[in-house]
Amino acid sequence: MKKKIIALMGMAVLSCTLVMGCGSKAETPAAETTTEAESSDEKTAKTEETAEPEKADAEEAAAAALEDGVYTADFNTDSSMFHVNEFYEGKGTLTVKDGQMTIHVVMPSKNIVNLYEGLAEDAQKDGAELLQPTVETVDFGDGTEPEEANAFDVPVPALDEEFDLALIGTKGVWYDHKVSVSNPELLQD
Repeated sequence: MKKKIIALMGMAVLSCTLVMGCGSKAETPAAETTTEAESSDEKTAKTEETAEPEKADAEEAAAAALEDGVYTADFNTDSSMFHVNEFYEGKGTLTVKDGQMTIHVVMPSKNIVNLYEGLAEDAQKDGAELLQPTVETVDFGDGTEPEEANAFDVPVPALDEEFDLALIGTKGVWYDHKVSVSNPELLQD
């Protein structure tokens, strides 16, 4: 009974919030709308002109922000079917050396055969450099049988920014994914 009351109260609060949010907008005259659109176009043009240098600066700043060393970091993916082994709780080992970042991630099994930094379409082209797996044994420490799983060292262009990572499984089909690496924490020796 308490759950029903709490659910009803939550829905009532949500409904009130939606009604208040939608009802408080005043209409803007057409002349003001045109001026806003023109200034928006100017801002977009300025943003596009400076986007590339800013992106390069952001990548350098992210790498420079981390000193050379070994960190744990979150490995985020766009799919529940492509993730780090549960034993590692969504984390990988991030290594920073000379400003270059690489994250070592262990997959749930050996079903992911190769990875490619980029799009699946490009991974299938001649000369594409595929990321090769290493086989690791994962011991859950709970008395169950240890399992073998593929692990990969993935180059990381920047922290907290999505990048393309394609994968091919045992069925021979390439899939596109977006991944990111975030929340690095220095490992203590």
